[in-house]
Amino acid sequence: MRPIAYLDHNATSPLRPAAFDAMAEALRAGGNPSSVHASGRRARAIVDKARREVATLAGAEPSEIVFTSGGTEANNLALSGAGRRRVLISAVEHDSVRRAVPQAEVLPVDGEGVLDLAALERALAASAEPVVVSVMLANNETGVLQPIAEVVRLARRAGALVHCDAVQGAGKVPVGLRDLGVDYLSLSAHKIGGPTGVGALVVRKGAPLTAALCGGGQESNRRAGTENVAGISGFGAAAVLAAPGQDLAALRDGLELSLVQIVPAARAFGAGARRLSNTSCVPMPGVPAETQVLALDLAGVCISAGAACSSGKVQRSPVLEAMGVPAADADCAVRISLGWNSGSADIERLIAAWQNLYIRVRQSDIFHTDSRARAA
Repeated sequence: MRPIAYLDHNATSPLRPAAFDAMAEALRAGGNPSSVHASGRRARAIVDKARREVATLAGAEPSEIVFTSGGTEANNLALSGAGRRRVLISAVEHDSVRRAVPQAEVLPVDGEGVLDLAALERALAASAEPVVVSVMLANNETGVLQPIAEVVRLARRAGALVHCDAVQGAGKVPVGLRDLGVDYLSLSAHKIGGPTGVGALVVRKGAPLTAALCGGGQESNRRAGTENVAGISGFGAAAVLAAPGQDLAALRDGLELSLVQIVPAARAFGAGARRLSNTSCVPMPGVPAETQVLALDLAGVCISAGAACSSGKVQRSPVLEAMGVPAADADCAVRISLGWNSGSADIERLIAAWQNLYIRVRQSDIFHTDSRARAA
């Protein structure tokens, strides 16, 4: 069986061997970290070690880390726990932010997907009611980076709190809580080569936070429930390896150049803005995204059509819509995302599969055009 070229790291990055080993060790250790006997103390030590490792990645103190079930819970906890009714979000936020606060005021972005800072400034000045602003660090579909420093500057002037969904940025660009200047920072283990089902909300010391889950006093009374010791251990191990960051720009740029040579219209959306070095969102005009994903899957290449969702269905991207991308182009856009185990062989395989699909489509179009001409 041929190895798969896995190029869907923004959906889930494969588990790093070190994270697997850490999880196996934690599972063998057993114990409840809230128990005071020896087994419980061993479990507590595992959680504490991982907390320090994630804190290092996040440029925070260990006491500022709240372990959650993932980035979605972290986003929901920040927005519900900040205690402010008025919420401002960008038009390109992840569904876990958009749906967490359906009444949030949505701020526009420009054609590259970058937040309109003037619109943010106007919204902040519109009322005296306390506000929380939620803007992602990096977009999961296009890789476009948001001007978080400017967001924080405007928010502070207005007395607003700032939440940043840094799930896609971690391991690719710096995500330091204090360097960014935000109050809340969301992280997810499986985006950096850790396990699924575990994440963290980093809460600046002194920032308000009301727990969404009530029960025991875990996570310093900020998130009830027995900690996922094995998952947290794997998160910590992945955080250590992700902390230095990974520059994949050379691979990405070579890929995009090759795709444009095959399909001239395949210019990456958001290419005019600062982007993550691992992400390309490109169209193959006239070929639905779902067709591309399935065809490349048959060729042993894993990519996606926009954000992965729980239903597994391919839908038109609200991110591209907010950027003003025509529906016909948005429907033909796929996302290619590289990661810690990506190499040139994966890129070459993708390019070959993409070219083969495009040739088949062109030949089919020519055949149908000739058939219609003869019939006429």
